[in-house]
Amino acid sequence: MGKLEKLAILQLGGNSLTGNVPSELGNCKSLIWLDLNSNNLTGSIPVSYGNMVYLQVLNLGHNLLSGAIPDSFGGLKAIGVLDLSHNNLQGFLPGSLGGLSFLSDLDVSNNNLTGPIPFGGQLTTFPLKRYANNSGLCGLPLPPCSSGSRHRPTSSIAHHKKQSITTGMITGLVFSFMCMLMLTIALYRVSSWKLSSVHEPLSINVATFEKPLRKLTFAHLLEATNGFSADSMIGSGGFGDVYKAKLGDGAVVAIKKLIQVTGQGDREFMAEMETIGKIKHRNLVPLLGYCKIGEERLLVYEYMKHGSLETVLHEKTKRGGVFLDWTARKKIATGAARGLAFLHHSCIPHIIHRDMKSSNVLLDQDFTARVSDFGMARLVSALDTHLSVSTLAGTPGYVPPEYYQSFRCTTKGDVYSYGVILLELLSGKKPIDPEEFGEDNNLVGWAKQLYKESRGAEILDPDLITEKSGDVELFHYLKIASQCLDDRPFKRPTMIQVMAMFKEFVQVDTENNDSLDDFSLKETPLVEEPRDKEP
Repeated sequence: MGKLEKLAILQLGGNSLTGNVPSELGNCKSLIWLDLNSNNLTGSIPVSYGNMVYLQVLNLGHNLLSGAIPDSFGGLKAIGVLDLSHNNLQGFLPGSLGGLSFLSDLDVSNNNLTGPIPFGGQLTTFPLKRYANNSGLCGLPLPPCSSGSRHRPTSSIAHHKKQSITTGMITGLVFSFMCMLMLTIALYRVSSWKLSSVHEPLSINVATFEKPLRKLTFAHLLEATNGFSADSMIGSGGFGDVYKAKLGDGAVVAIKKLIQVTGQGDREFMAEMETIGKIKHRNLVPLLGYCKIGEERLLVYEYMKHGSLETVLHEKTKRGGVFLDWTARKKIATGAARGLAFLHHSCIPHIIHRDMKSSNVLLDQDFTARVSDFGMARLVSALDTHLSVSTLAGTPGYVPPEYYQSFRCTTKGDVYSYGVILLELLSGKKPIDPEEFGEDNNLVGWAKQLYKESRGAEILDPDLITEKSGDVELFHYLKIASQCLDDRPFKRPTMIQVMAMFKEFVQVDTENNDSLDDFSLKETPLVEEPRDKEP
C-alpha cells in the first residue's frame, strides 16, 4: 500500500478493522484525506505519518490506539482537520502541533494525555471540549497547571519515540496480509467515492450567489484542487493563495484560500461576504460563493482566462507572451476605471479598494478588465477608514504619499493607485524596477521628472508611438495619469471625473461593447461632482 504514490483519498472508517495502523501509509505522499475512524485499530501512531505533507484531513478517532502523539506531526504543514479522540493515547501534546498554521479543527478528547497544552501557537484557542476527559492535561483552555506538571520529562518523550519507531518496523512484517486486504478495500472505496456521502466537516456547504444556485461543498473544492496542491496554485498575494479548480460539472473557478483575516468574527465575515456577493458589474470579478470550515475561509470567484494585467503586460517579451497594443491597453484602462468608479460611487455603502494594482486587474477571455480583491477591503464607515502602521494598505509603488502620514484610506488613494496602473499601460514599465529607475526611485518619480522637463514622449512605450493612434491620444491619457498622481489628494479627480475625461477625447468605436457612452451611475451625477476642496 505504501507504493501507491498517487493515492489521494482513503476512507476506511467504520469497518471494524483490527491490528496496528499500517506505517506504510506514511509513504503515500499524495494523500490529502485519510479516514480510519471508528475501527478497532491498536498500537502506536506511526512516526512516518508526519511525512504526508499534503494531508488535509486525518481522522484516527474512536480506535484503541496507544502510545504518544508523534512529534513528527509537526511536518503536516497542510493539515486542517486532526481527530485523535476516543483512544488510549498517553504522554504530552507535541509542541510542534502549535506550528501548524492551517490547523482549524483539533480533537484529542477522551484519551490519557498529560502535561500542559503547548502555549504560543493556536492550540490554546480550540474549545475546551476538544481536550475533555484527559485527566492529566492542563493549561488553557483547561484549568491552570500545578507546579509539578509544568515540565516535560525528556526521558518519557524519548521512550515514546523509540517505541513508535519499533512498532512501525514490526507492523510491516506482521500485518502484510492486513495491508493487502486494506488495499483491496481502498481501491474499491476510492473508485466509488461520492462527495454526497462525506460527513462533517467536509460536507459543509459553500454559500453561493449564482442563479440557479450551484450545490457545492468543501469536499468539492478539496477534490477540484487536489487538496489545494501546489500544482493547482495560480497566484499568491497578501490575502492568501489562489487556486484554479475544475468542478464536477466542468466549470472552472478560482478559489482564494485566505491566510490572514484579522479582526472579524464569524458573523462579521459572513455579513461582509453576503454584501460583496451581491455586487455585480462587468468590470468586477464576481464572488460566486464562500465557505468557512473551522478557521479556514475559502472564497470562490469566476476564473479569468488571461490572468492579471501585471503578468500579461510585463511578460510580453517572454515566449508565448501576448503583446497588448494601444487599443487593448485603452480598453483595459477604461474598464478598470469603470469598475473602480462603480465601487466608489454606486455601491451602497461605498467601497474603498485599498490595494489597486496591475496584479488586481484581471483579464477575461475577451481581455476585458475586471477589478479583483475589492472584497477584501473593508466597507467604508466612519470608524473603519483608519489604518495602524502595521496594517498599512497597499503595495509598494502604488501607495499614495499621504498614507505614510495619516494612515487614512480614501477613494482618492485608490485614484492615485489607478494612476500608477495607467502609467504602467502607457510606459510598459513596472512601478518598481531598480535596474530601470535605481534603488531610490520608481516609475512615478521617474515619470514626474520627465513630465516636468517637458520630456513626456520619453515616458511612452516606443511600441505604442509607432501605431496609427498617434501621439495626441497618448498624451491625453498621460495627462489624466498625471492628474491622478498629484501628491495632493484634493487635487486628484474622482473616478467619475476620470471616466468623463476619457469620454471627452476618445473616438468611440460604435461596435465596441466597452463603449464609454454606456457608462452611467444612477446614484451619482456623471460630471457635476466637484473636486474636493483643500482642507
